[in-house]
Amino acid sequence: MSEALQVAWRATNSWLDGLAERPVNARASLADLRRHFGGALPTRGTGAHEVVRDLAEKAAPGMLGNASGRFFAWVIGGSLESALGADWLVSAWDQNAALYACSPAAAILEETAGEWIKDLLDLPREASFAFTTGCQLAHATAFAAARHALLKRAGWNVEEKGLWGAPRIRVLTSDQKHGSVERAVRLLGFGRDAIEPLPTNGEGRIEPQALCGALAQRDAAVLLVLNAADLNIGACDSFPDLIPIAREAGAWVHIDGAFGLFARASRSYRHHLEGVQLADSWATDAHKWLNVPFDCGIAIVRDYEAHRASMTQSASYIAPAASARDQIDWNPEWSRRARGIPVYAALRELGRDGVEAMIDRCCALCRELVERIGALEGAEVACRPTLNQGLVRFVRLGASDDVNDAFTDEIISRINTTGEAYFSGTTWRGRRAMRVSVVNWRTTAEDVKRASAAVASVLAEVGASSVRCTWRWAHL
Repeated sequence: MSEALQVAWRATNSWLDGLAERPVNARASLADLRRHFGGALPTRGTGAHEVVRDLAEKAAPGMLGNASGRFFAWVIGGSLESALGADWLVSAWDQNAALYACSPAAAILEETAGEWIKDLLDLPREASFAFTTGCQLAHATAFAAARHALLKRAGWNVEEKGLWGAPRIRVLTSDQKHGSVERAVRLLGFGRDAIEPLPTNGEGRIEPQALCGALAQRDAAVLLVLNAADLNIGACDSFPDLIPIAREAGAWVHIDGAFGLFARASRSYRHHLEGVQLADSWATDAHKWLNVPFDCGIAIVRDYEAHRASMTQSASYIAPAASARDQIDWNPEWSRRARGIPVYAALRELGRDGVEAMIDRCCALCRELVERIGALEGAEVACRPTLNQGLVRFVRLGASDDVNDAFTDEIISRINTTGEAYFSGTTWRGRRAMRVSVVNWRTTAEDVKRASAAVASVLAEVGASSVRCTWRWAHL
C-alpha cells in the first residue's frame, strides 16, 4: 500500500472510531476552512501522502458527525461496514459501470442488487430499475419514462421531437412534496407551472375528493406524485384509495419513497404503505435507510419499455451486450461509478431479517426520543412519529406563535452548538418545529438518552437565563 493510502486508512479508522464521542457539530469556522484550503492554485505539486494527511487533519473539524448515532437533523444514514468497504473497492477498481463490456462483474452485481431490492420492497418483479446519484435523479429517471409513455399515448415521440409543441402534461403533487420533485419537473422541461399541489388533511394525506376534483379536468395527460413518507412527519398517502382513481383516469402514478419505501421491509410498518405496489414508478435512496455511502438513489419503473426508450443511448463504438444488462439503457449517466455494489454488500450483510430489524429499531428510537423531548418543560410534541420522523416545538408560556417560532430556532441552534446531538428546523403547517429523524444503523438507546439530556440541559440554561433577566428588571 502506498504511503498516501496508509495515511488515508489510519485517518479513516480514527474518524470512525471517534464517532461515538466526537462532537456531532462542525467545529471549524468558515474563515478557518478558507484559510486552510483557499488561495491560489499551487505552481508546484505536493507529495500525495502530504495532501492526504493535510486533508485528514484540516478538513475533519469542518465535517459534521452525521455518521454517528446522535445525528437527527436530516434523513442521512451512516454507512454500514460492508457498504463502506465495498465503496472503497468501487473507487479502487475505478470501473465505468455503464456497459457490461466495460465491467462485467459490476454489471452483474448491480443486476443482482436491483432484483434483491424489488424483492425486499415487494414491488413488481417485472419492473426495470436504475441506480442513480440520489432520489433527485431517480425522480428524473422515472419522470422521463412517464413522459415517454404519456406522450406516446397522445401520438407524440418526445425522444425524436422534443417538447416544443408537445401535448401538455399536468403534474399533480401533494402540498407536502419534496423540493427534489419540483427540480426533476424543471429538468425534464415540464416547467414549474405544470405542478398542481393538492391539499392534504391533518394526517398529511391527499384526500380522494381532492384528487377526483383535480382529475375532472381532462384536457391534459397527468403525472401524479404520491408520498411514501413525507420529510416532516413521515406521512404516507392512502395508496389503495388514490392509485385506482388515478389509474382509471389514465394517469401515471409515481411514488416519492426517498426513505419511507423501505418500511415495506418491515412486517410491523408495511401497512402504512399498503397498495403502493399498484403504482407505475417508485424512487428511493439507498443512502438513507439502507445505510450505504452517499451517491445511491434507486428508480424502479413498471413499464420497462418506456423506461428503456427514455434512457437508452447507442454509438458506433458501443458494443451492446447480447444477453447481459447494460446500465446505460436505464440510467441518465454515461460515465458512472458502480454504486449498486455497496447496495449488494449491504443486503448481503443484513439479509432480509437485518433490514427489518433496523427499520423497527429506528422507528422505536424515534418515538422514544420525541416523547422524551416532548415531556421536558418548555417543549411540546408537534407530531408523534408513525415511522421514523417526528416533530417537537419549543415554547414559552403565554408567548405568541411568532415568538415561539424564533424560540424554537434558538433552542435548535443551542443544542447543535453543544455537539452532543444535531437537529434541524423545519416549517410545518406554518409553524417552526424541530425535526427528529432516526435513520442511522448506529443509533442506540444510549444515543437517545444523551440527545434528550442535551436538550434538557439547554432548556434549563435558557430557563435560568430568563429567570435571571426577569429578576434583574424587577429590581431596577
